[in-house]
Amino acid sequence: MVAIMTSCASCRWCRVAVVLAMAWCGSAAADALDVRIIYLEQKQQRPPVLSNLVVWPENEGEQGALVGVADNNTTGKFLKQTYTLEQILVEEGNDVIAAAEAALAGPVVVIANVSADNLRRIADLPMARDDLIFNAGSADVALRDDECRANVLHTLPSRAMLTDALMQFFTKRKWKSVFLLEGNRVVDGLFADAVRQSARKYRISIDHEKRWLDDADMRRNAAAEIPAFTQARKYDVVVVADEHDDFGQYVMFNTWLPRPVAGTSGLEPVGWHRVVEQWGAAQLQSRFYERAGRGMTSVDYAAWAAARSIGEAVTRTGSVMPQELMSYIVSDKFSLGGFKGAKMTYRRWNGQLRQPIPLVHPQSVVALAPIDGFLHQTTELDTLGLDQPESRCTSMGTQ
Repeated sequence: MVAIMTSCASCRWCRVAVVLAMAWCGSAAADALDVRIIYLEQKQQRPPVLSNLVVWPENEGEQGALVGVADNNTTGKFLKQTYTLEQILVEEGNDVIAAAEAALAGPVVVIANVSADNLRRIADLPMARDDLIFNAGSADVALRDDECRANVLHTLPSRAMLTDALMQFFTKRKWKSVFLLEGNRVVDGLFADAVRQSARKYRISIDHEKRWLDDADMRRNAAAEIPAFTQARKYDVVVVADEHDDFGQYVMFNTWLPRPVAGTSGLEPVGWHRVVEQWGAAQLQSRFYERAGRGMTSVDYAAWAAARSIGEAVTRTGSVMPQELMSYIVSDKFSLGGFKGAKMTYRRWNGQLRQPIPLVHPQSVVALAPIDGFLHQTTELDTLGLDQPESRCTSMGTQ
């Protein structure tokens, strides 16, 4: 190689060819890597809702992980890397902790689509201490705050990230007065709490709050119930906290005052949606639809991002050991191209994947947060969700 480089010192193309040959030889000489990823999900029965049109995908998250592993294998075959996904699907009512204990024997990398409580219990298992767990299923803010775990990274946006995105948009539009409609389920209360916190952060006033009626039948009475329920002298926007789509879809165009509707209905802040098409996203959408036969959801995207984070880290480190992958992923060297118009990285202080938040309605992207004008000393993505001074997470250390 030295002789070739000396004889071709005046030839730029020869030097490029030599560098490429050396890189190829180096990768060809590398040992083959078999990368095993566990996908762990507990199936959950969705509660009944008023509309028969609300349908939840049965394989949400699982399909995203499968597409992410397929993408890893597309590039991995040139580097002698083979990725396999072991799917552990626990039926509702069965013991997901027991399933996790059996699966986590030895150092493993896990994509988890489970509830917040179960995620904490799994992360605290003695055999999981040195594992790497990606949270692709829970938006619980506490998991990024005082209930964080050192072996958990989060690819699903937190509710705080979603509601911060919403309040940035309201601020840009000068919508300063909110009417908050809160559903009756626990998750609705968590979303409403995030709305209140984000409103305080961005100095937006929640002037009216009401909890939804259990006995209202919107299929018949939306035109009568909603106007009376939202009756008030003044507000700029109605924010709905109804994560299971029980009543929220009946609010638009039925409010007492003719006002926009946002939150879990109307203008929605999401991790992903089928209407996202810019920044090369149409290619990901097509690959997903070809495999799953439906649009990609936020949970699907979170599972895909987890699989791709693993693939990127394995490629860069040449290792399959969870702690080595974790150290690289939370370092300044890591970034993930996520088809959202920005390189995405992980927050060292709580393990959250930084990412833009699309604000969408069913047919189009309206805006992408962070909204122009909201600045940060490190990255504008840290204007969404818990910034380091706000987070009470201490278990992540200073990796």
